Amino acid sequence: MADELVAMMADDQYLLQRLFEAGELPSASYHPRMKALHERNAARLKAIIGRHGWPGRSLVGEEAAKAAWLIAQHAVSDLPFMTECIGHLEAAVARGEAPGWQLAFLQDRVRTLSSEPQVYGTQFDVDDGGWPTPFPVEAPETVNARRAALGMNFLEERLAQMIERERRRRAPRDQAPQASSDPDEKR
Repeated sequence: MADELVAMMADDQYLLQRLFEAGELPSASYHPRMKALHERNAARLKAIIGRHGWPGRSLVGEEAAKAAWLIAQHAVSDLPFMTECIGHLEAAVARGEAPGWQLAFLQDRVRTLSSEPQVYGTQFDVDDGGWPTPFPVEAPETVNARRAALGMNFLEERLAQMIERERRRRAPRDQAPQASSDPDEKR
């Protein structure tokens, strides 16, 4: 099961990279190949959860547990399933079976897809100039306390990271790209 989850994550990231390189992403609509992969992966994750519960660290290991989160995060065609996964992740985080940032990202993704303000400020849009900007945040004056409670950096720090990543992306092609140490690079 762990190998299967990691392979699904690898397939997701491989296809995403190929579509970006081919200029097919970003696009105005959900790319049909990406959608099909996400839906296939979500169906398999549903089956795994139905049989074993949330695949946390002790069941499948760190990398496969991260893969389970990524699959849930990308199940955007099935908002009820994503919402169900929030409950599973809340319990997993409470038991130490998943890191808090995974819960924050999934909860914020569901809220932004539902046109609600996000809780943790993990989801970004782009402004008119193409620079990252967080989607609206509920009670922004306390967002950093909520982020800290889940072991995350301040929203201002995350925004600076996102802007720096975009700045590097825009750098002239003749400059050698810098290696990224950003854990969210493929999210």
